[in-house]
Amino acid sequence: MFYDWEIVNVVMVRPGKVAVVTSKVGKTLPEGEFIAERGQKGIWRSVLGPGKYRLNPYGYTVKIVDAISIPIGYVGVITSLSGTQAENGQFANKKQKGVRKDVLQPGLYYINPKEYKVDVLEVGINQVSLLGQSGSKVVTKARQLGQNEALNTLQSAVLQKQEAKRKDYFSRKSSSLMKYKRGKQVDFKAGRPLAKRAPAPLKEGEMNLSELVSFPSRDGFLISLDMTVEFELSPGSIASIFRRYGDLPAVVDKIILPQITSISRNKGSEYRAKDFIVGEGREKFQDDLTSALEEVLGAKGIKVYNALIRHVEVPDQIRQPIQQASIAVEQDLTNKERQNTARKLAELNTELSLIKQRGEQVLQETEKIKAEINADLGRQVARIQAQTLKKTAEIKKETAAIQANRVRVLGVARATALQKVDGERANGLALKTAVFNDSRAYTMWRFADSLNPDLKLNIIHAGEGTLWTDLKNTGFAGLGGAKLLQKQQ
Repeated sequence: MFYDWEIVNVVMVRPGKVAVVTSKVGKTLPEGEFIAERGQKGIWRSVLGPGKYRLNPYGYTVKIVDAISIPIGYVGVITSLSGTQAENGQFANKKQKGVRKDVLQPGLYYINPKEYKVDVLEVGINQVSLLGQSGSKVVTKARQLGQNEALNTLQSAVLQKQEAKRKDYFSRKSSSLMKYKRGKQVDFKAGRPLAKRAPAPLKEGEMNLSELVSFPSRDGFLISLDMTVEFELSPGSIASIFRRYGDLPAVVDKIILPQITSISRNKGSEYRAKDFIVGEGREKFQDDLTSALEEVLGAKGIKVYNALIRHVEVPDQIRQPIQQASIAVEQDLTNKERQNTARKLAELNTELSLIKQRGEQVLQETEKIKAEINADLGRQVARIQAQTLKKTAEIKKETAAIQANRVRVLGVARATALQKVDGERANGLALKTAVFNDSRAYTMWRFADSLNPDLKLNIIHAGEGTLWTDLKNTGFAGLGGAKLLQKQQ
């Protein structure tokens, strides 16, 4: 038996990716089915999430694609691509082909793109603006970026695919979307057909649709206006709306814009051209239009919040007389206001004069009050100074009395102390004298007591001869003349 072997790389599925596996071996699928289970030949229903897989490339083909990341503010509408076809006008159930009722909330999903198609649609409040001669514009909510750069990249890829689908829709529906009908759009001032104007550059989340609102008024004048309608596609109804009409541009093109133009014409034909110039009439038309759109689009699952009219174009032949009349009224009001202003100015001047007079009066009263306050302050200062001097004299008097008393007390204390010390000393002498009972003996004791304790006395017996002859026995023989006498001897 002969065989050979070959080393190949494992299948690496990175985060944010899924692997779609096509099996080349296994049981043959039933006719009309292309999604296979494990063990069947065809595209596997289950996908491989992030990780490493050891698959024989001769038995399996692996295609790695992006996972589906639904941004915040969007939902994913699921369309099943396999199974039996769902009944017309009904959602697809399990193992049926068609739009599913359940939608994907914001998050990351590992879905087989061969089994399911996911369309990402905006939910929440969006705007469609009909901008007169420049057509209409759809403004969708801006995407909210998260902290995860990888998810932001996946979401950008999903939204780019969505944008490519919408551009394809515009290119295929250009004939129906470009509704500038030649010969019917008239320049109100010159009376000639309007030329198409280039649409303004689009920002992120904007789409241009060539539709405008124009209709004849009750008195036969052509009215053109700018309008902005705020609407909301809720997550609960967006799958049903998508199943019936398609993506957001198709919803706006097929439902919202036709209803806006139709209701505007129906409601607008009930008003005269003058009503669109005068504020009250235009406001009433706006309220009627909003109420009608809420009712009609609400029945289709689209909630309308406001229909705002921003600019109205009416023909010159009706606008100029109304403007001139309005100018005359405004001029009359201006003249009356000028008269009122002149009267108010005169009253103001009178009030200013009174204010000035009153100010001078207040100034004089203030000076008087200041003088009275200063005088009263002077009296209070003089009284305080007098009281201070009085207190000072009293304190000095008390201080002098205290000093005199101190001298007296100290003198008495010294005299008493001297008397006591000297008296006790005299008493001590009397006691000492009484002990000796002889004043001479006491005197001799005092003399002896006062001598230096280091004093030494030598008692010398002279005997015969003189003092000098006995000096040798006294210890003074080496002094003075005694030493001389010793040398002579």
